[in-house]
Amino acid sequence: MRFDVLTLFPDLFQGYLTQSLLKLAIQRGLVDIRLWNLRDWAKGKHKSVDDRPFGGGPGMVIMPEPVYDCVDAVQQDGEPGRLIMMTPGGERLTQSVVQELSKQKRLLLLCGRYEGFDERIRLGLKPREISIGDFICNGGEVPAMVVIDTVVRYVPGVLGDEESLTEESHNEPGRLEYPQYTRPRAFRGMEVPEVLLSGNHEAIAAWRRQQSEQRSQPSPAPRAGE
Repeated sequence: MRFDVLTLFPDLFQGYLTQSLLKLAIQRGLVDIRLWNLRDWAKGKHKSVDDRPFGGGPGMVIMPEPVYDCVDAVQQDGEPGRLIMMTPGGERLTQSVVQELSKQKRLLLLCGRYEGFDERIRLGLKPREISIGDFICNGGEVPAMVVIDTVVRYVPGVLGDEESLTEESHNEPGRLEYPQYTRPRAFRGMEVPEVLLSGNHEAIAAWRRQQSEQRSQPSPAPRAGE
């Protein structure tokens, strides 16, 4: 699977791409991640990609021209992919959205900065807009890393143990995974549940289902004054 990250700060990804499972997936050719600097498509002596908003207001807005030119050029570098705009106003990134995205052969992740994008970028390029939550990041780079981190888990061969995907939290909407234990059997007065040591796979499966259901119950709303 291929990811193209369109950003003003490609160096932010250097450490991220050289760690853990993602590093191995890239080395094995399972995942291809390419970084593109939007400023390379800016014009003028100063390579400006942003300007003040019409109508006044704080901050700077990313101009449409360098973004359009960058997207056009990147799309021509191989089979065209699905353009994703990282924006707090987009649809929430959920496990079902992650699974949808993992079915794509190629994703272009467009990362904003400053006060965001000129509206004509959204209207003309028609990206799929995705948010990782109801909060504001300094830019779209960290959200893009979240998209990559969640989607690559569904690329065959990346995890090495595909069965683990079926047991994870949120694989079913609203369902959290059961608690896990490993050695030692006793730690600071806390014991591993006996059922997990029994070797009774049917009883273990029933315990895990019950624990998963219990964990998935919504927390009670706080009472007034709490």
